[in-house]
Amino acid sequence: MLLRAICACVLLGILGAGLWPFRAPRNEVSWLSEGSGLRFGEHGSIVSASPFTARAPQGDNACSLEIWLAPSSVDPGGMILAFYWPEGRTIAFALRQWRGGLVLEHESQGNSAKKTEIYVANVFPSPKPTLVTITSGAAGTNTYVNGALVKTVPHFSLSNRDFTGQFVVGNGPSAAYSWSGQVKGLAVYDRELSAHDVSQDSADLTIGRPWGSAKREGLIAQYPFDEGMGKVAHNQVNSATNLLIPEHFFVLDETFLERPWDEFRPGWHYWKDVAINIIGFIPLGFFFGVYFSKVRKLKYSIAVTIAFGFAVSLTIEVLQAFLPTRDSGMTDLITNTFGTAVGVMALRHRAVQALVAVAGICTE
Repeated sequence: MLLRAICACVLLGILGAGLWPFRAPRNEVSWLSEGSGLRFGEHGSIVSASPFTARAPQGDNACSLEIWLAPSSVDPGGMILAFYWPEGRTIAFALRQWRGGLVLEHESQGNSAKKTEIYVANVFPSPKPTLVTITSGAAGTNTYVNGALVKTVPHFSLSNRDFTGQFVVGNGPSAAYSWSGQVKGLAVYDRELSAHDVSQDSADLTIGRPWGSAKREGLIAQYPFDEGMGKVAHNQVNSATNLLIPEHFFVLDETFLERPWDEFRPGWHYWKDVAINIIGFIPLGFFFGVYFSKVRKLKYSIAVTIAFGFAVSLTIEVLQAFLPTRDSGMTDLITNTFGTAVGVMALRHRAVQALVAVAGICTE
Protein backbone atom coordinates (compact mmCIF):
# COMPACT_ATOMS: atom_id res chain seq x y z
CA MET A 1 0.00 0.00 0.00
CA LEU A 2 2.87 2.36 0.80
CA LEU A 3 4.49 1.67 -2.57
CA ARG A 4 1.20 2.30 -4.39
CA ALA A 5 0.79 5.59 -2.51
CA ILE A 6 4.33 6.66 -3.41
CA CYS A 7 3.75 5.79 -7.08
CA ALA A 8 0.49 7.77 -7.09
CA CYS A 9 2.18 10.80 -5.51
CA VAL A 10 5.07 10.65 -7.99
CA LEU A 11 2.67 10.41 -10.95
CA LEU A 12 0.43 13.23 -9.71
CA GLY A 13 3.45 15.40 -8.96
CA ILE A 14 4.84 14.95 -12.48
CA LEU A 15 1.46 15.63 -14.10
CA GLY A 16 0.97 18.72 -11.94
CA ALA A 17 4.44 20.10 -12.73
CA GLY A 18 4.05 19.38 -16.43
CA LEU A 19 0.62 20.94 -16.84
CA TRP A 20 0.71 23.85 -14.40
CA PRO A 21 -0.96 26.41 -14.48
CA PHE A 22 -3.68 24.34 -16.26
CA ARG A 23 -5.04 27.41 -18.11
CA ALA A 24 -4.00 30.56 -19.96
CA PRO A 25 -2.83 33.29 -17.53
CA ARG A 26 -3.77 36.94 -17.79
CA ASN A 27 -2.09 38.76 -20.68
CA GLU A 28 0.51 40.95 -18.96
CA VAL A 29 0.41 43.89 -21.36
CA SER A 30 -0.34 47.35 -19.95
CA TRP A 31 -0.05 50.98 -20.98
CA LEU A 32 2.78 53.01 -19.50
CA SER A 33 1.64 55.47 -16.85
CA GLU A 34 4.23 58.03 -17.96
CA GLY A 35 4.65 58.68 -21.67
CA SER A 36 3.59 56.58 -24.62
CA GLY A 37 4.20 52.87 -24.84
CA LEU A 38 3.24 49.39 -23.76
CA ARG A 39 4.81 47.33 -21.00
CA PHE A 40 5.17 43.58 -21.58
CA GLY A 41 5.39 41.35 -18.52
CA GLU A 42 6.48 37.74 -18.18
CA HIS A 43 3.51 36.53 -20.23
CA GLY A 44 2.48 39.23 -22.67
CA SER A 45 1.70 39.33 -26.38
CA ILE A 46 -0.32 41.32 -28.91
CA VAL A 47 -1.31 40.52 -32.49
CA SER A 48 -2.44 42.36 -35.62
CA ALA A 49 -6.18 42.35 -36.27
CA SER A 50 -5.51 41.02 -39.77
CA PRO A 51 -2.38 39.95 -41.67
CA PHE A 52 -0.11 42.40 -43.43
CA THR A 53 -0.64 41.73 -47.13
CA ALA A 54 1.89 41.66 -49.95
CA ARG A 55 2.28 44.94 -51.79
CA ALA A 56 3.09 45.60 -55.41
CA PRO A 57 6.83 45.36 -56.13
CA GLN A 58 8.56 48.70 -55.79
CA GLY A 59 12.08 49.04 -57.09
CA ASP A 60 14.32 46.51 -55.38
CA ASN A 61 11.62 45.46 -52.84
CA ALA A 62 13.60 47.13 -50.07
CA CYS A 63 12.19 47.50 -46.56
CA SER A 64 12.90 49.02 -43.16
CA LEU A 65 11.73 48.57 -39.59
CA GLU A 66 12.10 50.95 -36.64
CA ILE A 67 11.37 50.03 -33.04
CA TRP A 68 11.88 52.13 -29.93
CA LEU A 69 12.12 49.77 -26.98
CA ALA A 70 13.56 49.15 -23.53
CA PRO A 71 14.13 45.57 -22.27
CA SER A 72 13.31 44.81 -18.66
CA SER A 73 16.77 43.27 -18.34
CA VAL A 74 19.84 42.94 -20.55
CA ASP A 75 20.22 39.23 -19.73
CA PRO A 76 17.05 37.26 -20.61
CA GLY A 77 16.07 36.65 -24.20
CA GLY A 78 12.73 36.51 -25.95
CA MET A 79 11.06 37.21 -29.26
CA ILE A 80 10.32 40.90 -29.60
CA LEU A 81 8.29 40.70 -32.82
CA ALA A 82 7.60 38.39 -35.74
CA PHE A 83 5.82 38.31 -39.10
CA TYR A 84 4.23 34.87 -39.41
CA TRP A 85 2.62 32.97 -42.29
CA PRO A 86 0.31 30.35 -40.72
CA GLU A 87 -0.34 28.54 -43.99
CA GLY A 88 3.28 27.41 -44.17
CA ARG A 89 4.09 27.79 -40.46
CA THR A 90 6.85 30.14 -41.57
CA ILE A 91 8.36 32.99 -39.58
CA ALA A 92 9.22 35.31 -42.46
CA PHE A 93 11.06 37.72 -40.17
CA ALA A 94 11.64 37.86 -36.44
CA LEU A 95 13.56 40.04 -34.03
CA ARG A 96 14.83 38.40 -30.84
CA GLN A 97 16.81 39.61 -27.84
CA TRP A 98 19.73 37.48 -26.66
CA ARG A 99 22.47 38.41 -24.20
CA GLY A 100 22.10 42.14 -24.55
CA GLY A 101 22.06 41.92 -28.34
CA LEU A 102 19.60 41.25 -31.12
CA VAL A 103 19.08 38.29 -33.43
CA LEU A 104 17.60 39.00 -36.87
CA GLU A 105 15.92 35.86 -38.16
CA HIS A 106 14.71 35.28 -41.70
CA GLU A 107 13.06 32.18 -43.14
CA SER A 108 12.49 31.81 -46.86
CA GLN A 109 9.31 30.35 -48.32
CA GLY A 110 8.90 27.49 -50.79
CA ASN A 111 10.28 24.00 -51.19
CA SER A 112 13.82 25.09 -50.35
CA ALA A 113 12.86 26.90 -47.12
CA LYS A 114 15.96 28.08 -45.29
CA LYS A 115 16.41 29.90 -42.00
CA THR A 116 19.15 32.52 -41.70
CA GLU A 117 20.17 34.43 -38.59
CA ILE A 118 22.57 37.26 -37.83
CA TYR A 119 23.55 38.55 -34.40
CA VAL A 120 24.09 42.17 -33.47
CA ALA A 121 25.93 42.44 -30.16
CA ASN A 122 25.83 45.12 -27.45
CA VAL A 123 22.56 46.69 -28.52
CA PHE A 124 21.36 47.05 -24.92
CA PRO A 125 24.28 48.04 -22.67
CA SER A 126 21.63 49.00 -20.12
CA PRO A 127 17.84 48.56 -19.88
CA LYS A 128 16.94 52.02 -21.18
CA PRO A 129 14.94 53.11 -24.27
CA THR A 130 16.87 52.34 -27.45
CA LEU A 131 15.97 53.09 -31.06
CA VAL A 132 16.75 50.13 -33.29
CA THR A 133 16.47 50.58 -37.05
CA ILE A 134 16.86 47.79 -39.59
CA THR A 135 17.12 48.72 -43.26
CA SER A 136 17.54 46.29 -46.13
CA GLY A 137 18.02 46.56 -49.86
CA ALA A 138 19.97 45.04 -52.73
CA ALA A 139 23.31 45.73 -50.98
CA GLY A 140 22.34 43.86 -47.80
CA THR A 141 21.00 44.72 -44.35
CA ASN A 142 22.08 47.52 -42.02
CA THR A 143 21.36 47.73 -38.31
CA TYR A 144 21.41 51.09 -36.54
CA VAL A 145 21.29 51.71 -32.79
CA ASN A 146 20.24 55.21 -31.70
CA GLY A 147 21.02 56.51 -35.17
CA ALA A 148 24.50 55.00 -35.43
CA LEU A 149 25.32 52.21 -37.88
CA VAL A 150 26.57 49.21 -35.88
CA LYS A 151 26.46 46.33 -38.37
CA THR A 152 26.20 45.73 -42.12
CA VAL A 153 25.64 42.23 -43.54
CA PRO A 154 25.89 42.17 -47.36
CA HIS A 155 24.64 38.57 -47.80
CA PHE A 156 21.57 39.01 -45.56
CA SER A 157 18.79 40.71 -47.53
CA LEU A 158 15.13 41.19 -46.71
CA SER A 159 12.28 42.26 -48.95
CA ASN A 160 8.99 43.98 -48.20
CA ARG A 161 7.33 40.58 -48.62
CA ASP A 162 9.10 39.46 -45.45
CA PHE A 163 7.11 42.09 -43.55
CA THR A 164 3.80 40.42 -44.38
CA GLY A 165 1.60 37.92 -42.58
CA GLN A 166 0.24 37.95 -39.05
CA PHE A 167 2.20 40.40 -36.91
CA VAL A 168 2.94 39.32 -33.32
CA VAL A 169 4.70 41.50 -30.74
CA GLY A 170 6.07 40.31 -27.41
CA ASN A 171 6.03 36.57 -28.01
CA GLY A 172 6.76 33.82 -30.51
CA PRO A 173 3.97 33.06 -32.99
CA SER A 174 4.24 29.25 -32.76
CA ALA A 175 5.78 28.68 -29.31
CA ALA A 176 5.90 30.57 -26.03
CA TYR A 177 9.04 32.71 -26.18
CA SER A 178 7.87 35.88 -24.49
CA TRP A 179 9.94 39.04 -24.14
CA SER A 180 9.70 41.46 -21.22
CA GLY A 181 10.14 45.19 -21.54
CA GLN A 182 8.65 48.37 -23.02
CA VAL A 183 7.80 49.16 -26.63
CA LYS A 184 7.39 52.91 -27.13
CA GLY A 185 7.11 53.13 -30.91
CA LEU A 186 7.18 50.96 -34.03
CA ALA A 187 7.17 51.65 -37.76
CA VAL A 188 7.44 49.56 -40.94
CA TYR A 189 8.44 50.83 -44.41
CA ASP A 190 8.47 49.27 -47.86
CA ARG A 191 11.64 51.12 -48.77
CA GLU A 192 15.17 51.40 -47.43
CA LEU A 193 15.57 54.36 -45.08
CA SER A 194 18.65 56.46 -45.66
CA ALA A 195 21.27 57.05 -43.00
CA HIS A 196 20.01 60.64 -42.77
CA ASP A 197 16.45 59.45 -42.09
CA VAL A 198 17.65 57.16 -39.32
CA SER A 199 19.80 59.84 -37.75
CA GLN A 200 16.95 62.34 -37.88
CA ASP A 201 14.56 59.97 -36.08
CA SER A 202 17.09 59.39 -33.33
CA ALA A 203 17.65 63.13 -32.96
CA ASP A 204 13.89 63.73 -32.75
CA LEU A 205 13.56 61.27 -29.87
CA THR A 206 16.55 62.82 -28.11
CA ILE A 207 14.90 66.25 -28.03
CA GLY A 208 11.57 64.79 -26.95
CA ARG A 209 9.68 65.12 -30.22
CA PRO A 210 6.72 62.66 -30.32
CA TRP A 211 7.25 59.34 -32.09
CA GLY A 212 5.99 59.34 -35.66
CA SER A 213 6.10 63.08 -36.22
CA ALA A 214 7.86 62.46 -39.55
CA LYS A 215 5.48 60.92 -42.14
CA ARG A 216 7.79 59.57 -44.81
CA GLU A 217 7.23 57.96 -48.17
CA GLY A 218 6.81 54.19 -48.06
CA LEU A 219 5.38 54.10 -44.54
CA ILE A 220 2.98 51.15 -44.25
CA ALA A 221 2.62 50.88 -40.47
CA GLN A 222 3.20 53.26 -37.62
CA TYR A 223 2.31 52.55 -33.99
CA PRO A 224 3.03 55.46 -31.62
CA PHE A 225 1.38 53.60 -28.69
CA ASP A 226 -0.03 56.86 -27.39
CA GLU A 227 -3.59 55.68 -26.63
CA GLY A 228 -2.89 55.25 -22.91
CA MET A 229 -5.86 52.92 -22.42
CA GLY A 230 -8.01 50.32 -24.15
CA LYS A 231 -7.37 47.01 -25.91
CA VAL A 232 -6.17 48.36 -29.27
CA ALA A 233 -2.90 49.96 -30.39
CA HIS A 234 -3.74 51.81 -33.60
CA ASN A 235 -1.80 51.72 -36.84
CA GLN A 236 -1.93 55.32 -38.04
CA VAL A 237 -1.53 54.22 -41.66
CA ASN A 238 -3.95 51.29 -41.98
CA SER A 239 -6.53 50.43 -39.31
CA ALA A 240 -6.89 46.88 -40.69
CA THR A 241 -3.60 46.03 -39.01
CA ASN A 242 -4.27 47.60 -35.62
CA LEU A 243 -2.66 45.62 -32.80
CA LEU A 244 -5.08 43.85 -30.46
CA ILE A 245 -4.40 43.24 -26.76
CA PRO A 246 -6.27 40.05 -25.76
CA GLU A 247 -7.43 39.47 -22.20
CA HIS A 248 -5.42 36.27 -21.81
CA PHE A 249 -1.92 35.30 -22.85
CA PHE A 250 -1.82 33.30 -26.08
CA VAL A 251 0.37 31.63 -28.68
CA LEU A 252 -1.00 32.37 -32.13
CA ASP A 253 -0.35 28.97 -33.72
CA GLU A 254 0.97 26.58 -31.06
CA THR A 255 3.35 23.95 -32.40
CA PHE A 256 2.47 20.32 -31.66
CA LEU A 257 5.48 18.16 -30.71
CA GLU A 258 8.10 20.56 -32.04
CA ARG A 259 11.20 18.88 -33.46
CA PRO A 260 14.31 18.82 -31.20
CA TRP A 261 16.49 20.80 -33.63
CA ASP A 262 13.85 23.52 -33.82
CA GLU A 263 13.51 23.66 -30.02
CA PHE A 264 17.23 24.08 -29.42
CA ARG A 265 18.19 27.39 -27.85
CA PRO A 266 21.88 27.94 -27.04
CA GLY A 267 22.44 28.87 -23.44
CA TRP A 268 22.17 27.84 -19.82
CA HIS A 269 18.34 27.87 -19.66
CA TYR A 270 18.02 25.24 -22.37
CA TRP A 271 20.41 22.80 -20.72
CA LYS A 272 18.88 23.47 -17.30
CA ASP A 273 15.47 22.46 -18.70
CA VAL A 274 17.01 19.31 -20.19
CA ALA A 275 18.49 18.37 -16.79
CA ILE A 276 15.20 19.07 -14.98
CA ASN A 277 13.26 16.88 -17.41
CA ILE A 278 15.68 13.99 -16.94
CA ILE A 279 15.88 14.25 -13.14
CA GLY A 280 12.13 14.78 -12.79
CA PHE A 281 11.32 11.38 -14.33
CA ILE A 282 13.95 9.35 -12.43
CA PRO A 283 11.59 8.80 -9.43
CA LEU A 284 8.87 7.58 -11.82
CA GLY A 285 11.25 5.03 -13.33
CA PHE A 286 12.49 3.94 -9.92
CA PHE A 287 9.25 3.49 -8.00
CA PHE A 288 7.18 2.18 -10.89
CA GLY A 289 10.05 -0.15 -11.71
CA VAL A 290 9.77 -1.59 -8.20
CA TYR A 291 5.98 -1.76 -8.51
CA PHE A 292 5.93 -3.57 -11.85
CA SER A 293 8.69 -6.00 -10.87
CA LYS A 294 7.56 -6.87 -7.32
CA VAL A 295 3.85 -6.15 -7.00
CA ARG A 296 2.74 -6.85 -10.54
CA LYS A 297 5.57 -9.34 -11.12
CA LEU A 298 5.77 -8.52 -14.83
CA LYS A 299 8.28 -10.47 -16.89
CA TYR A 300 9.49 -7.44 -18.82
CA SER A 301 9.16 -4.92 -16.01
CA ILE A 302 12.03 -2.71 -17.26
CA ALA A 303 10.56 -2.34 -20.75
CA VAL A 304 7.06 -1.80 -19.33
CA THR A 305 8.31 0.91 -16.97
CA ILE A 306 10.16 2.77 -19.73
CA ALA A 307 7.10 2.51 -22.00
CA PHE A 308 4.94 3.84 -19.15
CA GLY A 309 7.28 6.81 -18.70
CA PHE A 310 7.08 7.48 -22.43
CA ALA A 311 3.25 7.33 -22.29
CA VAL A 312 3.10 9.76 -19.34
CA SER A 313 5.44 12.17 -21.11
CA LEU A 314 3.48 11.92 -24.36
CA THR A 315 0.25 12.68 -22.50
CA ILE A 316 1.82 15.79 -20.98
CA GLU A 317 3.24 16.99 -24.30
CA VAL A 318 -0.10 16.53 -26.08
CA LEU A 319 -1.97 18.49 -23.38
CA GLN A 320 0.73 21.19 -23.32
CA ALA A 321 -0.16 22.03 -26.92
CA PHE A 322 -3.33 23.61 -25.48
CA LEU A 323 -1.51 25.63 -22.79
CA PRO A 324 0.12 28.86 -24.04
CA THR A 325 2.71 28.98 -21.25
CA ARG A 326 3.97 25.48 -22.05
CA ASP A 327 5.73 24.09 -25.12
CA SER A 328 4.81 20.81 -26.77
CA GLY A 329 8.06 19.31 -27.99
CA MET A 330 9.91 16.11 -28.72
CA THR A 331 12.93 17.14 -26.64
CA ASP A 332 10.95 16.71 -23.42
CA LEU A 333 9.60 13.41 -24.70
CA ILE A 334 13.15 12.14 -25.22
CA THR A 335 14.58 13.48 -21.95
CA ASN A 336 11.61 12.30 -19.87
CA THR A 337 11.88 8.79 -21.30
CA PHE A 338 15.63 8.81 -20.69
CA GLY A 339 15.04 9.88 -17.08
CA THR A 340 12.59 7.00 -16.65
CA ALA A 341 15.20 4.60 -18.01
CA VAL A 342 17.82 5.95 -15.60
CA GLY A 343 15.45 5.44 -12.68
CA VAL A 344 14.50 1.87 -13.55
CA MET A 345 18.06 0.85 -14.43
CA ALA A 346 19.21 2.07 -11.01
CA LEU A 347 17.31 -0.91 -9.57
CA ARG A 348 19.89 -3.23 -11.13
CA HIS A 349 22.61 -1.85 -8.86
CA ARG A 350 23.28 -4.07 -5.85
CA ALA A 351 23.52 -1.19 -3.40
CA VAL A 352 20.13 0.12 -4.51
CA GLN A 353 18.61 -3.36 -4.26
CA ALA A 354 19.92 -3.63 -0.71
CA LEU A 355 18.33 -0.32 0.26
CA VAL A 356 15.03 -1.36 -1.29
CA ALA A 357 15.17 -4.67 0.60
CA VAL A 358 15.77 -2.82 3.87
CA ALA A 359 12.65 -0.81 3.10
CA GLY A 360 10.72 -4.08 2.98
CA ILE A 361 10.41 -4.50 -0.81
CA CYS A 362 12.47 -7.04 -2.71
CA THR A 363 13.35 -6.83 -6.39
CA GLU A 364 14.14 -9.70 -8.69
